[in-house]
Amino acid sequence: MNFVYEAYDVAVVGAGHAGCEAALACARLGLKTIVFTVSVESIALMPCNPNIGGSSKGHLVREIDALGGEMGKNIDRTFIQSKMLNTSKGPAVHSLRAQADKMAYSRSMRMVLENTENLTVKQAEIVDICVEDGHVSGVKTFTGGIYPCKAAVLCTGTYLNARCLCGEAITYTGPNGLKAACSLSDALRAKGINMVRFKTGTPARIDGRTVDYSKMVPQKGDERVVPFSFATDPDSIQKDQVLCYLTYTNEDTHRIIRENLDRSPIYSGVIEGTGPRYCPSIEDKVVKFADKKRHQVFIEPEGLYTNEVYIDGMSSSLPEDIQYRMYRTVPGLENARIVRNAYAIEYDCIPAVQLTPALEFKKIKGLFSGGQFNGSSGYEEAGAQGLIAGINAAMEILGRKQVVLSRSQAYIGVLIDDLVTKDIQEPYRMMTSRAEYRLLLRQDNADQRLTELGHEIGLISDERYRHLLEKEEMIKAETRRVKKLIIGAGADVQKFLADHKSTPLKTGTTLGELIRRPELGYAVLSDLDRERPDLPQEVWQQVEINIKYEGYISRQLSQVEKFKKMENKLIPQDIVYADISGLRIEARQKLDRIKPLSIGQASRIAGVTPADISVLLIYIMQWNHSRHNS
Repeated sequence: MNFVYEAYDVAVVGAGHAGCEAALACARLGLKTIVFTVSVESIALMPCNPNIGGSSKGHLVREIDALGGEMGKNIDRTFIQSKMLNTSKGPAVHSLRAQADKMAYSRSMRMVLENTENLTVKQAEIVDICVEDGHVSGVKTFTGGIYPCKAAVLCTGTYLNARCLCGEAITYTGPNGLKAACSLSDALRAKGINMVRFKTGTPARIDGRTVDYSKMVPQKGDERVVPFSFATDPDSIQKDQVLCYLTYTNEDTHRIIRENLDRSPIYSGVIEGTGPRYCPSIEDKVVKFADKKRHQVFIEPEGLYTNEVYIDGMSSSLPEDIQYRMYRTVPGLENARIVRNAYAIEYDCIPAVQLTPALEFKKIKGLFSGGQFNGSSGYEEAGAQGLIAGINAAMEILGRKQVVLSRSQAYIGVLIDDLVTKDIQEPYRMMTSRAEYRLLLRQDNADQRLTELGHEIGLISDERYRHLLEKEEMIKAETRRVKKLIIGAGADVQKFLADHKSTPLKTGTTLGELIRRPELGYAVLSDLDRERPDLPQEVWQQVEINIKYEGYISRQLSQVEKFKKMENKLIPQDIVYADISGLRIEARQKLDRIKPLSIGQASRIAGVTPADISVLLIYIMQWNHSRHNS
């Protein structure tokens, strides 16, 4: 028997990384919000690698923070090792990665949720979405409870019809043995929502006491830790960090895997779902990269109060007995005891082309979606989508304009545009190569790109916004100063340049010109800049990047202007593509299914050619002309 409970503005289904961001955004914007989870113990759970960030993913976390999300602050509170990746390359690909204390991360986020005004946490399985006249009206729990709401956000992660596979053994559970959600998929299909089956996996967890670290290469964190959140004081998070370790697979490892591929559900045909190309199982690595004699394996602690270690690089769905044989061929793991077996997990999710760029279902008003349910992989991708989905659910209820980030504005814009525009055939992973304007979309300037928007939305405080304005003014002032400061060609300067293997000066030049030299930089040149003001590192680093890469940045800015022209050419949403005689059949079908908002978005749809775009532009021009005359 159904029972109607108190009404909420927003109901969020799932409390993983997407659900937490969605629920917090709605509650912080003053909306009465409830977040449902199959287990309160799974709030912000890290069922796979206990880390946040990494190449391109660190950009997403910085952007989440700049918009007013929680992920960056939470990892700053709970990291046990932190490292800036790709520092030997240019600033466009620098990315933070932090190893988390897995349980502390979950507990810390749970505490934030439970102590946020307007937010209720409820342990319950949602089995249906109530819809009236094409609009969300509530959600229904397994026990028959109806919770009326004005908007709902689906953040179900990998729980829908989930099953975990370890060789021939199959358990119908979600990650980490938690309860799966087995009713919502059918309810969504009944409402016309298409579903697909994806797969991911995780390696074994080993008892750290059985690992011989002397056979491995220690991996230290950075001497000076850079926080993820722009609001975190760097001095407050400097602490002793744990060590991670590097080892390798070998020919024995690969032989055991090859000999037992028939027992892997990935290769025996038992697994139906499509797995992630860019995070393959060790079976996939051995098969697809048969010429490689070894693969990297990182040994990473799961936390400060457990001996469990994570075997990064060796996810698998092989049977337990083969896992033991395989892992024990790796140097340092000869006597390893498995605490938790590796497994693959299959789950239901959606092709995200069913969503608008605001992450709202096209067929159901007020129903939004974020995270792995949208066909993506990774905690960071999930958190980013959850934040945008939550913001837009709130914007709809508040009668405000929805927030859609462009590809030239944020990695989050690239992520969502790819998901809602392209036919994603496998779990989507963010990569720097996907961003056309990555020199502009650096992780170090995420606050300058997005904090003003976060303030307009209402998730960034006046104080934090003022801090940004002060920082930007310091950057401008210092940039002007170093570009004007003349450095003479005296003997002391020539000796300095020689010491740093830099070309001697024939005549005086500006400090800015010296900063441009690859072998020099702002910090190095302090000896020649005796009146230098005492500036925070985050300020002078921006000065250095802006000067060193000024020409490249200007070039990308001009490319962005051309991009915006295409994005600003809007497509009428009541257009009938079947009426456009010059379009190819494939283009008509793709355009009708995705219903792009702009010519720019239409041009990124697979199967839509430049010739189709030309036909579409002419048709829209004629359409607008006839509408104007009528």
